Amino acid sequence: MQTQQRYYTPEEYLAQEEVAEFRSEYRNGEIVSMTGASINHNQIAGNVYAFLKVMLRKTEIKSYIGDLRLWIPQYRQYTYPDVFLIRGQPVFQERRTDTVINPCLIVEFFSKSTKGYDRTDKFCYYRSIPELQEYVLINQYETVIEHYTKAEANSWLFRAYESSTDGCDLDMIHYREIGKPYWLSLFQNWVQRVGVKTKVLKLSTTAAPVSFHLIPEQHKRCLMTVLQAASVTPDPIG
Repeated sequence: MQTQQRYYTPEEYLAQEEVAEFRSEYRNGEIVSMTGASINHNQIAGNVYAFLKVMLRKTEIKSYIGDLRLWIPQYRQYTYPDVFLIRGQPVFQERRTDTVINPCLIVEFFSKSTKGYDRTDKFCYYRSIPELQEYVLINQYETVIEHYTKAEANSWLFRAYESSTDGCDLDMIHYREIGKPYWLSLFQNWVQRVGVKTKVLKLSTTAAPVSFHLIPEQHKRCLMTVLQAASVTPDPIG
């Protein structure tokens, strides 16, 4: 006998989420458990969040990481984006202080099991957010970045970066908003291991938009010099 799937109201989901040991997403009546994050996912997300937080500290744009929930009313979705930005004050869901509705940029770090959903259904849900201008997907295991930018008439431009020397320009975040006439390389230990090589995430503002680049192992010493010149205390390089 086939078991009938149960559907939950948003209120039932939120009540369960408040006492649950592990987080879940809500997908239009269905509660879906979230898989645990890998080491790569955790380190990359932390690096990107910290970079954005530092670079945007004197602007009205603030960065947030995966513990803050997002509500997408058009599709009745509760989810936890890996990293996202909000311009100005967060707009909270009615009667909530832990759920926002107005991100302007979302970054997700995909794995083999999540890449299909992140590229299709999840992106469809995100596109319904009026404030959203950019969506960035970063592969946890390879040098691959997929970048979507909102254009006119609700169309989206796609750019792919698959080289360690490519730079991904975040169009929303412009040099004039940073207010600093220098570029800052902040992360020397994006531990993304492919074979025996360690990749490093370099983020910079050399041009108008903020860019981040994947750079090879041999640039670590150069990065340390830049970090010291910028008065940033780096973690030890292993």
